[in-house]
Amino acid sequence: MKESLAFPFSALIGQQDLRTALLLNAVDPSIGGVLIQGHKGAGKSTAVRALAALLPDIEVVADCPYHCPPAPLDAMHDECAARVRAGESLETVMRPMPLVDLPLAATEDRVAGSLHLEKTLAGGQRYFEPGLLAAANRGILYVDEVNLLPDHLVDLLLDAAATGINRVEREGISVTHPARFLLVGTMNPEEGELRPQFLDRFGLCVTVRGIEDIAQRREVVRRRMTFEENPHDFVKAWAPAEQTLRQQVVRARQTLDHVALPDEILDRAIAISLAMGVQGHRSDLAIVRAARALAALLERDRVGEEEIFEAAILVLPHRIGGESMEERSDLRGRLQKAFSGEKVEQDENPDIPESADELDDWESSMEVPGAPAAGSLLFSFLKKKVPNAS
Repeated sequence: MKESLAFPFSALIGQQDLRTALLLNAVDPSIGGVLIQGHKGAGKSTAVRALAALLPDIEVVADCPYHCPPAPLDAMHDECAARVRAGESLETVMRPMPLVDLPLAATEDRVAGSLHLEKTLAGGQRYFEPGLLAAANRGILYVDEVNLLPDHLVDLLLDAAATGINRVEREGISVTHPARFLLVGTMNPEEGELRPQFLDRFGLCVTVRGIEDIAQRREVVRRRMTFEENPHDFVKAWAPAEQTLRQQVVRARQTLDHVALPDEILDRAIAISLAMGVQGHRSDLAIVRAARALAALLERDRVGEEEIFEAAILVLPHRIGGESMEERSDLRGRLQKAFSGEKVEQDENPDIPESADELDDWESSMEVPGAPAAGSLLFSFLKKKVPNAS
C-alpha cells in the first residue's frame, strides 16, 4: 500500500484562528474540541490531518483495540487493567496519533460498538466489537458536516467527548471503555445549523473563509503543487519546523498544570461570558482552559488578560443566542467593549488593528488586550520559535 503523507502543519498559510484552536485542544483536550464552520475547499480537513501528523506517536498496549497506555490503570479498559493487576507485563508499541473519520452514513452500532454476531455464535459467548469511538481513543475524531448527522449520534459523540467514556448497553451486553479524543466537527451553516444544546458542547468554534490576499493565495497554490509533485521531499523540507512545533506542544502539555490562574483573571473570564449574555458555565470553563493552554504554548507561567481575550474569541461565537453565525462577525468589537467594561464609556475605545503594519503603531498602553486577529498572538510568538513558520 502506498504511504500517505499529510501536508505539514507548519506549512499551512493563514487560518490562524483554526490552527490555534487545534493546537490548544492538542495541549488540553478537556477544552472540548473544535467546531469549524465554513465553505468547502478552505483547508479544514487538511489542517486536521496535518495536526494528527504533527502530534507525537503514542505508546499503546500492542494487542489492545482501545489504544490503552501502559499506565495508569484508570486510563485503561477493564481487560488491560485486569491483566496488569494480575501481574502480567504488557507488550507495548509506538503508534501514530489515531485519526478517525466518521462518515455521515455511520450507524450507532458502527460508532459505539456492538455485538459481533459471528464470533458470538462461533464461541458461544457474547463478543463485543469496538466501534469508531474505540478506534479514536487517545486520538482525533473528525466529523465532516456534523450538522447533517442525526441528533442521537451527535449527542453520543459529545457525551463521549465530555466524559472520556463510552458506555454500550444493549443486545444483552454491557461494556464501558475509555473514549478520550479530540473531537473536530465541520459544518456549512447554509446546509443547516446545529441545535443550540449541541453547539454549546463544542469547546471552541472558528469560521474558515478563503484567503483574499493574492500573494498568500499564490503561495498556497505553490506549496500544494510542490507537495503533490514530491510529497516526501516537501515533508522532509518542513521536518525541522514540524519537530520544533511538536516539541512546543509537548512542552506545553508538561507545563499546563503549573500555569497559574489568578482569581482576578478568572473573574475576567466569567465577566466576559456574563456581558455577552451566555448562559451556563461551559463558556467559563472553556475560556480558562483555552487561556491556560495558550499561556503554556507561549511559555508563560500565568494566565493574563491577553490569553483570556484571545480564548474568548474562540469560545463565544457559537454561544451567543438569538443570532445566526454569519451575524456574529463583529464579535471581536463587542468583546472589546465587554472586556473594557466602564472604560468604554469614559475613553474612546480604539479598534484593534487588522494588519501587522497597523499593529506596529498601536500603543501598548491601550486598555483592550488581544492580537490583530484570532490566533495571531500565538503565531506571532511561534514565528520566533519555529523556522519558516507561516
